[in-house]
Amino acid sequence: MKRYVVLIGALIITFLLVLIGIINPEGLGEFSEYLLNDLIGGYFGWYYMLIAFFIVVICLYTAFSKYGSIKLGRDSDQPEFKRFTWIAMLYSAGIAISLYFWGVAEPVLHYMEPPVGEGETKEAADLAMQYTYFHWALHSFGAYTITGLFMAYFQYRKNSPPLINYAFYPLLGERIHGPIGQIINIITIFAVIGGITTSLGLGVMQMGAGFDYAWGIENTPTTQLFLILILTVMFIASAYSGIHRGIKWLSNINIVLALAILLLIFTLGPTTNILETIVNGTGNYLSNFINMSFHMEPFIEGYDWQAGWDFFYWGWAISFGVFVGLFMARISKGRTIREFIIGAMVVPSVATMIWYGTLGGSALYNIINLGNNELANQILADMDTALFYFMDLFPLGSVIIVLTLVSLVIFFVTSADSTVYVLGMYSEGTTTPTNRSKILWGIVIAGVAIALLLSGALTALQSISAAAGLPFSIIIICMCISFFKSIREEYKSLSYKKEK
Repeated sequence: MKRYVVLIGALIITFLLVLIGIINPEGLGEFSEYLLNDLIGGYFGWYYMLIAFFIVVICLYTAFSKYGSIKLGRDSDQPEFKRFTWIAMLYSAGIAISLYFWGVAEPVLHYMEPPVGEGETKEAADLAMQYTYFHWALHSFGAYTITGLFMAYFQYRKNSPPLINYAFYPLLGERIHGPIGQIINIITIFAVIGGITTSLGLGVMQMGAGFDYAWGIENTPTTQLFLILILTVMFIASAYSGIHRGIKWLSNINIVLALAILLLIFTLGPTTNILETIVNGTGNYLSNFINMSFHMEPFIEGYDWQAGWDFFYWGWAISFGVFVGLFMARISKGRTIREFIIGAMVVPSVATMIWYGTLGGSALYNIINLGNNELANQILADMDTALFYFMDLFPLGSVIIVLTLVSLVIFFVTSADSTVYVLGMYSEGTTTPTNRSKILWGIVIAGVAIALLLSGALTALQSISAAAGLPFSIIIICMCISFFKSIREEYKSLSYKKEK
């Protein structure tokens, strides 16, 4: 009965927000803007910067500490998936369609309006890549990894159900089964539903823009609705087939597709300039890592750049990381803590930097070196269509566009089927949810995404989900204390046994 209380509570909160968005999308938009710009930006921006940095430090410390060799499972357990497949599944769940949505747009937007200084200068171009790496590398993947680490440890090392409240047992004991545990689980399910539906809604909008650009299929709400219905059937079928079939195969296919697109742009584009951009951007990112992590502007009135970028990203990553972390935990049994953190945080960060350096570097080269200001205008006017305009600039542009559209579809499906699987796990308290549960959650996700798209409340719920990172960050801090309390006691026990 307690489990149903949690599920019903989370669904009520989600459906109430969706209903408000349908009835009064402008009001919900104003509320979300207040949460992000006034509340978070005005009072808790400093906290978001500290918690994001804290998460990266904790992950790196744990990986290379004495605890790094401890397995997520029994000492005799072996990994369930081969390393390439495992990383492909981690990456497909974690980065989703953001690779395409922001790959070209963000570096150009930072170039036009940098965090400091004058836009459309060489310094602005350097800052553009530096801050793009800052937003999409260690800080973002760290937010996914830390939840996954804690869940995998308690799930496989301590034989707990795949529910976040069980990670609090070393701190709260049996109280995890009471109101506190229920509140934790309600926040978790809301974060999963809110995060994935807004992400998928944006993905459908970009897919619709791609079909419009490539084949003249008008990107109307009817088209987007039709796309969601088709994709819903696909991701439910994938989840229905199980983690060892649909989810695994699609993740592998998508990584190969993404690599093919990356190599085409790298080879057909300004190759030398791309390499220079990646090297220069990486150097700037690493050398300014501490400064960016603690950067604030306390003496500039009305400075809202960080609220729209840094604060939004950290809140969104923490909120979205709930679902990603739960899925990461599910597929990581048998890995050591060190291997998990490197595979879930470090390797994807490097891959993402190469991706953004290739697409973003090529876009900046077109604007700065070739004088193609129309690309910048396209991005400012419509980011969805701008991606395909950018790809059309290359030889074999039509081939790259088709590959991108196929990849977008598969990324949509892999993100959604992973979510359906996670929600099924959470509903049933097991790592192998029933197909009935997957189908039900697939319908819920599709319904929420459709309602958000038709009402125009998609961006508003995305901002609210980012603000939800604030309460969940407190949950992460408590999980961190609980984790180290448990693992320290276990390590002492293991050391004692070795001495004996």
